[in-house]
Amino acid sequence: HASRESLTVKVEVYEGEQSVVLPCQYRQVLENILTVKWSRYDLNPNTVHQQQEGDDLHSQNQLFKGRTSMTPLDSGDFNLTLKKPKLSDSGNYTCSIIDDEGEKKL
Repeated sequence: HASRESLTVKVEVYEGEQSVVLPCQYRQVLENILTVKWSRYDLNPNTVHQQQEGDDLHSQNQLFKGRTSMTPLDSGDFNLTLKKPKLSDSGNYTCSIIDDEGEKKL
């Protein structure tokens, strides 16, 4: 069974900023992390950014195309950088990790 933890970041965006960083860190042992996913559940599709061994953006919402980046997963730092934020980017973002036991929301 997968334990579920939740990290939801509320983002308020001001026009004209170069970028905004959404924080997400995981302090437990990282052995079998397969995927980290940032989501915004008021959008369809809800994927803001997904990373496995590299960026996996085939299911990314087109509103974020070319505007998101993450550091490599082995850093334990899953912060999402959102470039050229718009007022419409304001909202609640959820950081989740998916390992071989299932999905955990941080």
